[in-house]
Amino acid sequence: MQQALPYTNWPPNTTSNGGATTSVVEVPKLVAENAVVVFARSGCCMCHVVKLLLHGHGVNPSIFDVDEQNESTVTEELSKIIGTSEGKAEAAGRPQFPAVFVGGKLFGGLEQVMAAHISGELVPVLRKAKALWL
Repeated sequence: MQQALPYTNWPPNTTSNGGATTSVVEVPKLVAENAVVVFARSGCCMCHVVKLLLHGHGVNPSIFDVDEQNESTVTEELSKIIGTSEGKAEAAGRPQFPAVFVGGKLFGGLEQVMAAHISGELVPVLRKAKALWL
């Protein structure tokens, strides 16, 4: 009988190099290498809705659960990716969670994903990003 693997967060938040702890949160690499990435705050019901909607369409997104310890680091990395500055974008240039990236670009949050789903635009966008094959 097979043993169950213990639950671990992916990607790991830290790794140790001879006693020194370094951050291995590679947000740009994660966004660039996956068709769909969801950055979700741990325990957020809106993030859960986005995950369920994407799974319901048959998409297997990479999900990065952001907890309180790494929230500021991830937010800074996401700001660099989407190119926000102090004067533009949402909430003083800070990305909001859930943040859904499709094809390496920010698609939006819950409102944008739901609006695209209702209007029928979500499936073509997912197909173009090669997240759906049907």
